[in-house]
Amino acid sequence: MSVQTQLDARRADFNQKAPQTTKEAYQRGIDSVINSGILQQARQEGDTAIDFTLPNAQGQSVSLKEYLQKGPVVLTWYRGGWCPYCNITLRALQQSLPAFKAEGANLLALTPELPDKSLSTQEKNELEFEVLTDQNSEIARKYGLVFKLTPEVSELYKKNFSLEEYNGNDSDELPLAATYVIDQQKVVQYAFLDAEYRHRAEPQQIIEVLQFI
Repeated sequence: MSVQTQLDARRADFNQKAPQTTKEAYQRGIDSVINSGILQQARQEGDTAIDFTLPNAQGQSVSLKEYLQKGPVVLTWYRGGWCPYCNITLRALQQSLPAFKAEGANLLALTPELPDKSLSTQEKNELEFEVLTDQNSEIARKYGLVFKLTPEVSELYKKNFSLEEYNGNDSDELPLAATYVIDQQKVVQYAFLDAEYRHRAEPQQIIEVLQFI
């Protein structure tokens, strides 16, 4: 089953249960991201990847540079363990991890979540790849991926969970759920960018890109 099929099933369940006002507020939030121009400003296919060093869920430092010395890197962002669409995607990436490794690639997942939260996400989804805390979305910002929630979406979130508790700040900022495939020369060979957070990169498409690197 494709990731999008699973995401669409989750979305259909949400649409069946959620008030119309909530659905409309989320759509306005998506439209705001589109209108911000972020999809054009973010790192694109053919651009040079930006190196970084970040802590993993166990507090150890991990750098993009050291992983690129081993082979291509699949670099992905997720919004947080509170996001059901992120959890679906993370589990699908875990299932595809052997196929990525068969192509000589490693997977790094970045999140604005604090390390204790990312550790919970890693354990919950039984992830065997690196989950790195990009606190305050500093690296996501360098990649041009950061946007601010609209006030009405922020208020809806606050009714269900504390984004501040997950991220350690009250910025109301999140990264796009972007995915890049980066070759050993630091060139972005594939870029998945979408304002619709219920759309994610398909593992099969990532594998096909890796086969030609």
